[in-house]
This record gives sequence, structure tokens and C-alpha cells, in this order.
Amino acid sequence: MRTSVTELGDSRVRVEVGIEADAVQDRLERAAHELARDMRMPGFRKGKVPAQLVIQRVGRDAVLEQALRDSLPEWYERALLDTGIAPVGDPELNVASLPGTGEELSFSIEVAVRPAAKLGEYKGLEVGRAEPEVPAEAVQAELDRLREGFASLDPVDRPAATGDLVVIDYSGTVDGDPFEGSEATDLMVELGAESLLPEFDRALAGAAAGDQVTVEVRFAGDHRPESLAGKQASFAVTVKEVREKKLPELDDEFATEASEFETLDELRDELHRRIAAALESRIEAEFREAAVDAAADAAQIELPKELIHARAHEMWERLERSLASRGASAEAFLQMQGKTREQAVTDLESDAERALRREATLAAVVESEGIDVSDEELLDALQQGEETETPERMLERLRANGRDALLREDLRLRKAAEVIAGSARPIPQGQAAARENLWTPEKEKAEGGETGLWTPGEDR
Repeated sequence: MRTSVTELGDSRVRVEVGIEADAVQDRLERAAHELARDMRMPGFRKGKVPAQLVIQRVGRDAVLEQALRDSLPEWYERALLDTGIAPVGDPELNVASLPGTGEELSFSIEVAVRPAAKLGEYKGLEVGRAEPEVPAEAVQAELDRLREGFASLDPVDRPAATGDLVVIDYSGTVDGDPFEGSEATDLMVELGAESLLPEFDRALAGAAAGDQVTVEVRFAGDHRPESLAGKQASFAVTVKEVREKKLPELDDEFATEASEFETLDELRDELHRRIAAALESRIEAEFREAAVDAAADAAQIELPKELIHARAHEMWERLERSLASRGASAEAFLQMQGKTREQAVTDLESDAERALRREATLAAVVESEGIDVSDEELLDALQQGEETETPERMLERLRANGRDALLREDLRLRKAAEVIAGSARPIPQGQAAARENLWTPEKEKAEGGETGLWTPGEDR
């Protein structure tokens, strides 16, 4: 593959790509073999028609078009890896013409790219940092969670009340017909729990063992599966048992049973230490992020509106994939938010702008500091994964397709963030906030105001 890059301005580039004739022929034959799977031709078994006969029968251009549809995404990625381009948004690919036999394939890519930053101060910045304070209620909440785990569930001969657990059988129907998941036996539910449907909660309150109740439920519009969304269901419920939850006393005996500590005070101290450590970790992450933001604010970065919107689209598409991986739909999410897809993308533009500023600043620090990443650092990063493959083998595989460059770039940016955050000087958050609110001529100019001093007689 050959590549060349032309700057187009406004954070856009054109990449000219050439694919060798041998590689084009290989993909052409591969596409022909795929088409042969469903092709029947006299004298050959299904799927065994030679590639050349497939090309003759279907036509070289038709097979080549299929080969390009299959191969262009891979060639696009390789071209970006070869050129070191950090794309933003969707590319525009242009194949001027199909290559003849023995000819190279040429195509171009136009894509938005991460903008360049002209660095300001990025070392020794004063950045607000919170002090870790563990609220007493946070420790108590952890103790309550532990008590819940050691609670006893004792059968009682009385009507169910909030906090009780009820053992039930139920069967449900929609329009008189059962549906998937409409039946259960010996299901234990807790009255008053957020996970219990309000209709069940109301119907079971006051019910005793042996009672039978009917529960009418209107499924929400975003219910899964979609076949039940908005439908009315009727459940016949039999109460089999009512159990009272009894929490253990909060004393030294409980501490011994629930932990390796002998006293409740020791357990409280340990919970306090764990919460403080978690808070410290979060505060440190926020401090590092704020330091990078401060360096980005000091840098000069031109961000076209189109670039910000393109990154916002990328962020929304990642959210869509995340929702899908959890069995949720983007449409239901948007319905709950009361927004269209484009409105949701627009709402992400401030986050997109901040992300682009950070990335541009970190990339500029990499360049300014001459930051590089050794093979040992690559192996260390790969060692932290959960793969059964050895780091050496993983690195070899990444190098084979050029994807080691992505890992190397990510580590470079992380090291750049360390340069900024490692040299930053923490100050109290109140002091940082006060400084942020101070008037400066530069700030007024940035906000579009005048910077000249007022003089007597001047009309304001």
C-alpha cells in the first residue's frame, strides 16, 4: 500500500491510497470464491466452481465491486494507521474508476482529523484539588449493607408489610394468552423494594400465606421484549409464605461474624479506610483531568463546528453500541429522554469539544516533549489484560496488522497527561473557583467584550 496526505484546511485531510495489483487480484479471487458458494454450473458441484469461471459468468467488474465492498474498510484502516492520522467522524471515500487487469487500485479518503494545538503553559499549573472527607453516613451505609447480607428471614403468620419478603407463585396472560416469562414458582420478592413492580407491591401489601390475588400491570412503552411494550397483563398470584427480615444487632459479635475484625470499632475504621482510599483515587483522577483541561484552556486550538458535531456523533454511536450490548435500545432511551437522535447528539457537543481540546493538547505535548514508547512499555500494557495469550504473542499479532500503532499512541497520550498532571501544583478548590471568577482583560476579550478602560464622559 502506498499513501500520501494533503492538508485541506479546517482540520480536514485527503489521503491518496494505492493498492498493489497483486493485492487487488487476491481480493478479486477471494470474492469470486465467496460467490461460488451459492453458484450452480454444469459439471461442477455447488460451491466448487473455479474463481475464473465465476468471474467470466458474473463479469469482472461485478466481482471486483463486491471485492471492494469487502476490502475497503480494511484498507481504510490500514491507510490511517500508515499515515498516523487520528480521524474524527465518518470519511468520504472516492474510487474514481475500477482498475483493469494487472493495474493498481487508486482511491482517496477525505476525513476530519484531530486539530493541532499551539501550546501555552502546561507545566507547573495550579489546579484545584478536593480534600478526601469521608461522611459518617457513608460508613453507616456500608454497615447497613453488611447487615442486610447477614439478615435472617423468619416465617411469620401475619399479613405482609413493607420490608417483608413474600414467596409467591404467579402466572400471567396478555389478552388471555400466556407469554414468555409469564410464570414463576417459589419466587421471593421484597415489599417496598425498588425492583418490585408498584402494582405487585400494592397488591401484596396486607396479603397472608394462602391468599390469592390478581395483579393488573400495564407494561411501559420501552418494555423488553417489545412485543409486550404498552400491553395490559393480568397475573394470578398465590402467596405461599411471608417472611420477616431481621437484621443483626450492630455490635462486636456482628463485626466478628461479618469480617476478620473482633470489634465494631475496628470494622468501622476499616470501612472508613476503604472509602477514603476510593475517594482519594477518584479525587486524583479528577485532579489529573482538571490539569489537562487547564493546559487545554491555555492552548490555542481551532475547532470548526463541523468537527465538534462529528465527534458528538461518534460519542452517540458509542452510546448506542453500549446500550445494545446491555439489551437496551437507543430508541427507548431517546423516548425516556424526550429527545430526537439529533437533539441527543447536539447535547453531547460540549463534551465532544472538551474531548477534542484534551486530545489536541496531549498530542502537542507528545510532540513538544519528544515522548516515545518502548517495546517494554507496550508489553507491560499488554500484560495488564486478561488475555490467555502472552504479551509477546499479542504484540506480534498487533504488529502484523499495524494495530500496535494504536496502542503506542494511546500510551504516548497517557505519558503526556502524566507530564502535565505530574508537574501541576494542587490548590484548594475554593481558591481555584475564586480565580476562575476573577475578571481579566484576556477573559473579557475571549468573551467578545471590549478591553479598553472606561474614561469620564465615555458613553457606556
